[in-house]
Amino acid sequence: MKLVVIEGDLLEQRVDVIVNPWNRNIIPWWLLLPQGVSGAIKRRAGYAPFFELGRMGPIALGEAVMTQAGRLPYKAIIHVAGISMWWRSSAESIQGSVRSAMRLASGQGFASLAFPLIGAGTGGFGEEGTLELMQQALEPITSDMAVTIVRFRR
Repeated sequence: MKLVVIEGDLLEQRVDVIVNPWNRNIIPWWLLLPQGVSGAIKRRAGYAPFFELGRMGPIALGEAVMTQAGRLPYKAIIHVAGISMWWRSSAESIQGSVRSAMRLASGQGFASLAFPLIGAGTGGFGEEGTLELMQQALEPITSDMAVTIVRFRR
């Protein structure tokens, strides 16, 4: 796997699919205030991916589901449940989310994927710790996919 870590905007990456660090889908998405990556995706993609996501029901912590990309230029959006219902992330939820997203993307035959830092913002885990956990989760994965981890910078 080709892994790069960059600074920038997730929604500006030229990849097949992006990852949305979502919650567990316990609270209806339309009751949540758009924040961070999810808020940026809602503003640019529109509501269609989130309507689809809402119909899927609760997502197990550390798992992933896929929806259409709405108005974004991607083939899909992979939504990971990296944040608990108490709005916290953990090493297990971060690494599980990474492995689940990679399994889903590989199963669909995508050539490239971009992750934000899962759980570093709202999840409260912090950038450096999150990056290290994500890299550890990706290290044993064998794939031809190009993977980018994007550290958000304006």
